[in-house]
Amino acid sequence: MRIRPLAALSAAALSAVLLAGCSASDTPDTDSTPTPTATSSACGLDPKSGADSEAVTVSGTAPTLTAQSPTDLAFSELQRTTVTEGDGEDLAEGQLVSGQYVIVDPTTGEVALDSATTSADDSGLVPIIVSGSSIFGSSVLCTPLGSTTTLTIPGSMLGDSAPNYVVAAQSVAQLPTTATGAAQEPVAGMPEVALADDGEPTITVADDFVAPDTTQVANLKTGDGPTVNSGDTVFVQYKGVLPDGTEFDSSWSRGAPAQFETTGVVQGFQKALEGQNVGSQVVAVIPAAEGYGDQASGSIPANSPLIFVVDILGVQRTPQQ
Repeated sequence: MRIRPLAALSAAALSAVLLAGCSASDTPDTDSTPTPTATSSACGLDPKSGADSEAVTVSGTAPTLTAQSPTDLAFSELQRTTVTEGDGEDLAEGQLVSGQYVIVDPTTGEVALDSATTSADDSGLVPIIVSGSSIFGSSVLCTPLGSTTTLTIPGSMLGDSAPNYVVAAQSVAQLPTTATGAAQEPVAGMPEVALADDGEPTITVADDFVAPDTTQVANLKTGDGPTVNSGDTVFVQYKGVLPDGTEFDSSWSRGAPAQFETTGVVQGFQKALEGQNVGSQVVAVIPAAEGYGDQASGSIPANSPLIFVVDILGVQRTPQQ
């Protein structure tokens, strides 16, 4: 397994870090529906403590965590050190937590990105999907909730000519993986949605379904969290079906939430997200013109409308230069 490459160390380029995962899963582009990072089982890469990760100095607690790194680390292997152990349960694949991470440029020892600057509210915290195949997810996977860790990542794991990275992270609290907003009355003409005990939606499309000319969005739940802005990274659960009810994509089927930038998905999906509040659940009916148009994509036929139900679990602002 290789961790997906990070770009340069500018703040803007480091926004790509927010989607870092296995190389088999790429950042979604404007011609795609969301593609989350791949997931692994148990403790993923399960990095061990070593001289590099132990040499990183961490002070404070989230959201005022700081980190300092020597400039002469060896980066011979992936290493992780638990600096302070939390008193919560061990974090497992697919959970969602709040926390903070700091990326340090090991060539200069300077902080390249502090997630506290991208928090969507005054908590200074950001969502983190616990996953063995993503950089920040690996930093907290299989550690007790509340732990602070250091992670040293050889560039050889990221791709040809990729730089080395140093990450310090702390998990703070577990976040819900379903929308928690106030339930809303169904909107006439929209697909029917029933929720299982775990929150997974079942979508029923009427036999006389006719695709709209533009994307139609209705709130099933309305949250009171931060608003999703254009270009933000959103953390969601979602299911997508075709007009005949065939499922073509679902985070529920993969057992973990997904994250992606709002500007990295098809136009209709972007419309369904931006302007919503964290905690909301929406149903969106997207015409082919605001989906894939006349191009087929995987199990989605050409000229097909798309129907999504999306739980908006968290949001993170785009890093500024």
